[in-house]
Amino acid sequence: MSAKVVDGKLVSRELRARMKDRVGSLMLKDIKPGLAVILVGDDAASQVYVRNKIRACDSVGVNSTVKRLATDCSEKAVLDELIRLNNDPGINGILVQLPLPKHIDEHKILETIRPEKDVDGFHKVNVGAMVTGNATFYPCTPHGVMKLLDYYNVRIEGRHAVVIGRSNIVGKPMALMLLERGATVSICNSKTPDLSIFTRQADIVVTAVGKLNVLEGGMIKPGAAVIDVGINRLKNGSLAGDVDYESVRTVAGFVTPVPGGVGPMTITMLLENTIRSAEITNFRR
Repeated sequence: MSAKVVDGKLVSRELRARMKDRVGSLMLKDIKPGLAVILVGDDAASQVYVRNKIRACDSVGVNSTVKRLATDCSEKAVLDELIRLNNDPGINGILVQLPLPKHIDEHKILETIRPEKDVDGFHKVNVGAMVTGNATFYPCTPHGVMKLLDYYNVRIEGRHAVVIGRSNIVGKPMALMLLERGATVSICNSKTPDLSIFTRQADIVVTAVGKLNVLEGGMIKPGAAVIDVGINRLKNGSLAGDVDYESVRTVAGFVTPVPGGVGPMTITMLLENTIRSAEITNFRR
């Protein structure tokens, strides 16, 4: 048995093609969706991520702007920029690239973004809306995972899903989104004594812990859908996920590669949220 490879690049291209049409419809009404990114410091990985996000915006016709601040800038400088962007009618989405320098309170920064412009879906208002089943914006990575599962017709309702990871960015919202769709969800993490007790029962496994080979072929149920959100940089500079891909692909029914699986979908869902924000703004006019 060899798993079907879940191609995030393919799905992302198809979704972005439809997004172009939505942006075109908005522009006919003199609305141009706009995304603003705040980048604090000169972290190399963060700069790459921001560059990819700007390139993605260009690909579908979304305006984008990047505000770069020095690593030693004050927290007030970041807050002042957020307040300015909150009040800018040309900006539909605001994203603060994480991580932030240690002297800046991440929670305070994220809570300053107006919920209707919080296209990362991290504000407590948007998190609360998601918990109660009334989300406007879902966090981008779990949202991308759900789109992949739907594209490949992976049944969710009535199935057992295991999420490995408990972060606010992926693990917790991923579990909530699967639960909302009718899955029975188990949440594990890096401290779970024997993951295989849970993963061998699972129809869907999502890994998001940033640890190499946390999931191997002998730990999964034949035919399971395995979604690898983890990113680990190897000594040779290449990327690998949390999953032992070669052993898992001989047992699973579906598996995402790293890179090329979930990664492209995360950025695509950022575009989705930005365009949706612009559409909501237009509806309220």
